[in-house]
Amino acid sequence: MTDRLDLPSSRNGAAGRAGFLPAADHGRPPHPDDLALAVAGRKLLTGPDGRFPRIGELTAAVDWVPVGTLDGVPAWAADVADPTALPGRWRGWRGLAAELPAAPADLAGRALAVVTWRHTHRWCGACRAELTDVPGETGRRCPACGLTTFLPLSVAVLVAITRPGPTGGPDELLLVRHAYGPTGLWALVAGFVEAGESLEAAAHREVAEEVGLTIGRPTYVDSQPWAMSGPGTLLAGFTATVTDPAAEPVVDPRELTEARWFPVDALPAELPPAYSLSRWLVDAVAAGG
Repeated sequence: MTDRLDLPSSRNGAAGRAGFLPAADHGRPPHPDDLALAVAGRKLLTGPDGRFPRIGELTAAVDWVPVGTLDGVPAWAADVADPTALPGRWRGWRGLAAELPAAPADLAGRALAVVTWRHTHRWCGACRAELTDVPGETGRRCPACGLTTFLPLSVAVLVAITRPGPTGGPDELLLVRHAYGPTGLWALVAGFVEAGESLEAAAHREVAEEVGLTIGRPTYVDSQPWAMSGPGTLLAGFTATVTDPAAEPVVDPRELTEARWFPVDALPAELPPAYSLSRWLVDAVAAGG
């Protein structure tokens, strides 16, 4: 296996995010040509051609919040109480993200995260006063006691674990089936980072907890915003080699139903979707084998 795993340029680094920049202030009100990301629950509004509409195309009065720019065009999001008031097609986030390029998907994920967070953070948790927006920030502040809260970020790690193949054969990749979510897919060991924990420490802990294995130093590969796991979720992907090539996984039944070693040239068909970091890691390991 090669020492360096290369991902397609559209999936990593600046190239994967060049068209999208987050922003909390556009310095002006919404313009009719600006992008409109209307959110209702976990659905976003698209036009007949599948693109996000412009502000001027939506006549209903909504409270627009700045979320960023896409290819230099300011974008705004809004929490829509009555989806029937706006023309267009409402798309579920999971299906929409499967079709969008990286930059629009990142923008849509941020819009979903910001709108969901604002919906659940209307009132002060300390004194119960109504929160107000912090100018120029994705934050809310209590005018009574000064408590300030910002959009939270939850970080999770994914670990593609490999071992040398038997008798000089191709390397093997550990794949698992989770006890929750899309249970029919073969995926990677994953878990959220705890407070006070580094990304690498979380990778070691999750591997030990979920499959009972120890790994060498994890190598960082790439990251991806992932609103499917909840608003404000960021995935960090790693590769690592098991320290004992003869060790077999022992699954935590609370998290997993199965874990198996697969030769990298004979991976199962039931893998994560192509737009996911989990799949990027699997494909990168397979290509480097």
